[in-house]
Amino acid sequence: MEIERTGAGRYDVRNVRGGTIALGTGDDDRFTPVELLLAALGGCTGIDVDLVAGRRAEPTRFVVRVRGDKVRDEAGANRMENLEVEFDVEFAAGADGDRAREAVPRLIRQSHDRLCTVSRTVELGTPVSAFQRS
Repeated sequence: MEIERTGAGRYDVRNVRGGTIALGTGDDDRFTPVELLLAALGGCTGIDVDLVAGRRAEPTRFVVRVRGDKVRDEAGANRMENLEVEFDVEFAAGADGDRAREAVPRLIRQSHDRLCTVSRTVELGTPVSAFQRS
C-alpha cells in the first residue's frame, strides 16, 4: 500500500493491484482516514456475510452501515469508541431466501469472532510502528 501526497491535505492511496482511493482531511469529497477505517470494518464483515449468504439466495437489499464516535481521551489522544456494524439485508420470499435469512446472524457472528481480519485486529489492539526511512 502506498499513499502519495498530491496537494495540501490531498493524497492518493494505491494498492499493489493498481486501485486508487482519494484520501483527504474532510474538506472535500475525499474519504478521511477515519471513514476508510469504518469502511474497512463494514466491508470486511459485509464481504464475509455476502459471499456465504449469496450462495443461498441473491439479496434484494444488502446495506452495511458503520458508525462510531471520535473522542479525545484523558491523555488528549484521539480514538474511536462505540464502533457498530449494522446489516440491513433482505432476501426474496421462498426456501432459498429463508435459508439465506436464517444464516445471516450466524455469519455476522462468525465474521466478527474469527474471519474478519480488520475487526479482529482493531479489537485485539495490535501495535503499529511508525518511522521515517532515510
